[in-house]
Amino acid sequence: MKRKIFKVSRVLLLILSFVYCAGLVYGAEDLLVDRFSKEILQAKNTEEINIKFEEASDAFFKEHKYNEFVDLLNSLIKQKNELAGRADFYIALSRYNQLRYLEEAQSWDEYFNKGNEYRDQIVQSAQKSIAALPAEDPLMLDVKLVLWKFHRDQQDNLRESSLEDLMQQATISASNAKNAVNLKNVADQLQAYGEKLKARELYKLYSQSFLANNAKDEELLSSAQSFYKDGNIELSESIYDIYIKRLVDSGKPKDKIIPALVEIAKSFSFNDDLANDPAYAEKMFKQIESVGGKEAFDEQLVYLRAYNLEKAKDYTLSKDVYLELLRFPGSVYSDEAIFKAAFFNAYALRDLKSARELFEKLAQKESPVVSAQVASSLYQLGLLAQCEGNKEKAKEYYNKLLGKALDPFVETQKLAKERLSELEEDRPIEYNLKTFLDASFKDEYTALDMSKIDLKSSPSKAKKDEAVAVESLAYASPSGCMQVELQYLWSGNIGKTPSVANDSATFNTSYIHSGTKEINLVVVSPSGIVERSFTLEDVN
Repeated sequence: MKRKIFKVSRVLLLILSFVYCAGLVYGAEDLLVDRFSKEILQAKNTEEINIKFEEASDAFFKEHKYNEFVDLLNSLIKQKNELAGRADFYIALSRYNQLRYLEEAQSWDEYFNKGNEYRDQIVQSAQKSIAALPAEDPLMLDVKLVLWKFHRDQQDNLRESSLEDLMQQATISASNAKNAVNLKNVADQLQAYGEKLKARELYKLYSQSFLANNAKDEELLSSAQSFYKDGNIELSESIYDIYIKRLVDSGKPKDKIIPALVEIAKSFSFNDDLANDPAYAEKMFKQIESVGGKEAFDEQLVYLRAYNLEKAKDYTLSKDVYLELLRFPGSVYSDEAIFKAAFFNAYALRDLKSARELFEKLAQKESPVVSAQVASSLYQLGLLAQCEGNKEKAKEYYNKLLGKALDPFVETQKLAKERLSELEEDRPIEYNLKTFLDASFKDEYTALDMSKIDLKSSPSKAKKDEAVAVESLAYASPSGCMQVELQYLWSGNIGKTPSVANDSATFNTSYIHSGTKEINLVVVSPSGIVERSFTLEDVN
């Protein structure tokens, strides 16, 4: 009996060993091939086929089994030719992902030995898929997306035409509300690749699909808010546009419409920390004005609008809106508003007459407490007079400043003393500052419009002694194959930092007293001045 049991055990052991060894030979990828080959071939309808293809691609791509997946797809085409359009798309997608993976993994042997073959397969398979699928098929958008990404990565001469082809397909696909998710995916990809304008077009098409589905107002609002929180500003704006049109056309009273518009404007207004779009915020401010007139704006909302326009570098409109604050008697923003309007008149709009009138309005202000902007206006009046060669008038303004602001505004006092020293010693204005003044006022530099420098300080509203980072990015024209060497001539009120090197595009500083601090910059190349700009730092 024992001998029989032993023999049976040996047989079972042999069988189990055989099964185990067979499992080693017949690997996991073979099981995947068998599973998905069977499931796809037995799928009952197009929707089920699409699901199974998607599940298969996820499974094979997760394990980087690209060659095995392509073999499966070719096998499916031979067994069932009507699967060709979809299978060819996944062949193109598989080879595209494979090339990217080989680069990331630095598998250079396969990359260089097989790379051209894989590239040919991407193009050929995508074209076969396009020829086989009807234009309205949801998968067509994915095919053209892969083809565009491929040509973009290759930087070849089909990059632009494949992008236009993708956009045309998106328009076709948008006619079917079921394609909304696909549209959003393509828009997200365009956004990630830096094609913001094209992405915005598709986000608009996507958001319009909500109308096709008869979304309720609260659903639109919730979606817009959700995408905003996710940082997808373009899509959020597209949905807000639909929501706002419905709201304005609804016939509801102003007191129901304006608060909603105000909240949206506040969300998109300039902010150091949160997602924002100053241009879209101004669009909302204009809508508020259209619905309720200027009386719809309280003091805080007028200031927010002016500040938002300032950070958007729309100095003409910002100046006008800042001056609207003067209709509020005793406004806490009055001095800041006048100073900024005067500064923009002088250094952005080259309107020195209007600038002086506003600086003088502050300088002549009689008050027991001198504001930072009053002190700065006196300094600016002295600087403009000195720039024009009126030395006595310049001294008068500087001395008046020193008499009024001995203690609270040490930084402005220091600047005034430096200018007085130049006058008394018959020296020219400090070089960096003089260059900025020349670039701002001389006729030969009227073409400089501050568009070739992105200059900002962060945080834009700092507390006293808080660290402030000042950054600039200059867009200089290339000089053949040589990198253009730039100089950065900083001037104005740069705070505690004693000086900034001329080769530095950035610097860190802080301020010891409150007020509006002007930070000036002129960027110079070996061939001359590239651009000039300024930013205003508000210290509380």
